[in-house]
Amino acid sequence: MVELVPAPAITGLPSPRTKPPWGHLSRWTGDSLGLLEEGGQLGPMFSLRLWRPAIVGYTPDWNRFVLGDLVGFRSRGSLSQLSPYLSAGLVATDAPEHRARRAEVNPAFHRKQVTRQFAEAFAARSVEHLPPAGEFDAVAWSSALIRRFIRDSFLGSGFPTAVLDSFLAPLDMPMPGPLLRRPIRIRRMNRALQEAFAQPQQGTLAPMFAALPGGIDEARVAVAAAYDTTAHALAFALWELASRPDLNDAEATSLVVDEALRLYPSGWIGSRVATVDTSFAGHPIPAGRMVLYSPYLTHRSPELWPDPLAFRPERFTEPLPAWGYIPFAAGERTCLGSALATTMLRAAIGAFADSGLRRVSGDGRPRGGLTLSPRGPLVLHRTVPAH
Repeated sequence: MVELVPAPAITGLPSPRTKPPWGHLSRWTGDSLGLLEEGGQLGPMFSLRLWRPAIVGYTPDWNRFVLGDLVGFRSRGSLSQLSPYLSAGLVATDAPEHRARRAEVNPAFHRKQVTRQFAEAFAARSVEHLPPAGEFDAVAWSSALIRRFIRDSFLGSGFPTAVLDSFLAPLDMPMPGPLLRRPIRIRRMNRALQEAFAQPQQGTLAPMFAALPGGIDEARVAVAAAYDTTAHALAFALWELASRPDLNDAEATSLVVDEALRLYPSGWIGSRVATVDTSFAGHPIPAGRMVLYSPYLTHRSPELWPDPLAFRPERFTEPLPAWGYIPFAAGERTCLGSALATTMLRAAIGAFADSGLRRVSGDGRPRGGLTLSPRGPLVLHRTVPAH
């Protein structure tokens, strides 16, 4: 339970305007992206007064400083631990245990293994799941497809759909829905995982999780993380693709996915907690201070990305700025499911290559929550060419 007490100011760093008496907490819960953007205009580092004081940075050097040091910055006590969906498993493990635990699961999530095991199946499922000609909600469509991908790849075809849907439903709610305790849903999911892992379906990730100590917790967190991030990223990608019909081509799919993850990084904010006294760019960072890095700010920095607010997948034909493109974080704690997520996204986007897409209605502006999400339905129209 987070104790909401006024956080002291951090001297020496600029800070966005606040609303007494709770510092930036009310703005964080109401307009977190606006708060970040205002802070980013003040400089490459700024301070926030949330339920605890925090330092925010977004330059490549800051990203390397925070994400490249597993010992100096730990996960325990960070933002991810506020959600019951992310407060266990590898996500909540710190050095030195993290490296050994990661080594146990890395092979199953390696890009070559994921491509070999799932790429064709995801592509076929995407074509099968395509909406009929006419209007459809990209948010609802994306959520349904990603849930099916997750069931196919993580759990097996016999996993009860109702249990999975119930478990994931709070992640589609606005804040604070994803942060509330869900003991009944989590217990039901744990029981279903235990039953599924008793005879894990071959060709899925279930055998790996079943053989892993603590595999039920690990699988539950992985399923939640895979769904919440990928479903929203897919909806954003389709929304942007509908405004660029020239990109609706199978050869451009990878570029479209990369650019969608740049402009709309699901993990828009990340955090660590300093374990020792340190400093960056002359600013002291005491042990116990929460530090935030923001892929959202990094990816929209005009110093790194020309015309950063424009959807321009062509930019990914050029070299990327080191530590400047971090949709799945970076360093040793790079998101374990990054290859799986991009494989899902490419399969789904590629399925539309023979269709026409255009925007009908919706608000494509992002909203900060547990992950980045659209503000509401994104209604598109799909045209099927005559053969």
